[in-house]
Amino acid sequence: MRCNRRQVLLGGLAFVALGVKPAWADTQQVELTARFTVPPLPYAYDALEPVIDRRTMMFHHDKHHTAYVNALNAAIAKHPELGTPSVEQLLQNLAAIPADIRTAVRNHGGGHYNHSLFWESMRPPQPNNRPTGALEKALTAHFGDFSSFQEAFIQAGAQLFGSGWVWLVADKTGRLQVMTTPNQDSPLSVGLTPLLGNDVWEHAYYLSYQNRRLDYLKAWWQVVNWPVVAQRYALLTADQPSLPS
Repeated sequence: MRCNRRQVLLGGLAFVALGVKPAWADTQQVELTARFTVPPLPYAYDALEPVIDRRTMMFHHDKHHTAYVNALNAAIAKHPELGTPSVEQLLQNLAAIPADIRTAVRNHGGGHYNHSLFWESMRPPQPNNRPTGALEKALTAHFGDFSSFQEAFIQAGAQLFGSGWVWLVADKTGRLQVMTTPNQDSPLSVGLTPLLGNDVWEHAYYLSYQNRRLDYLKAWWQVVNWPVVAQRYALLTADQPSLPS
């Protein structure tokens, strides 16, 4: 039977709850491989200006993301029996995480995963920036047209109370939807695949936009890295050939 990428990732931590050591739980390698790290930015700090300024990128990446990674590593170190799961495996199987670190993994593992995806989802500002090919067709099929998708995404992000994220996600059938999550919660934890996410915590935009979250959400489309988002969608459709492509 052919297993897709999602099925492989979902398989791991359920074994922990049953007291069975999964294949990736090699406790002898924990000290070497179970430590998460902050990925480097794929562009310079000022590369997204004027949409996102250099100081915001420095604080956001070097301080905020680093704090999430450090806290996640501290939590995981308390339970070497978990072995070396990926952050995706941790978030997809929160119920199997030991109770004393579950909240920390949810918050800080989510912060690590969400920000890692966020950095990859952006590039220097592009004129007439929009998706093409299969992804554009899928957005049109699910939302009516690209502009309608943008509006739904912007409104969801603007209406989210407090801190959190706005997402374009796919469910197990490949259906696309816009959703929000509070704090650092990840769509992975509710069985959804994130394709694109925007951080609407104030630290993501406050230095340039102050309280004007809507202005930030509207400007952000200039820096979306649509080729990367399209690659994520292509992986999803490759795993499930019956999906529209």
